[in-house]
Amino acid sequence: MLDSVLGLEAAGEAEQPPARGTQADRWAGHLAAARQFHAREGHLNGPRKHVEDTAGDSGESTSVRLGGWLDNTRRRADKLRSLGFGEKTWRLPAFG
Repeated sequence: MLDSVLGLEAAGEAEQPPARGTQADRWAGHLAAARQFHAREGHLNGPRKHVEDTAGDSGESTSVRLGGWLDNTRRRADKLRSLGFGEKTWRLPAFG
């Protein structure tokens, strides 16, 4: 009823927002940003508000809120391990 009153139409495929990636894709993106930061800075002790710009698979630049992700990952390390995200899976201890 509202669409007939306001004259709204459903958005086409070109107007739809991009699909959100899977949790594994987001984890891989954050891990790639952490590797990039570590290669440049030599450590992973950036501020919580740090945003890392990385090049995506298609060449576009992606901003990753790396500082918050690192902080949250460190705080939740025990829980992540209990869920099956062991050191071999998330590989942060390899950075230092």
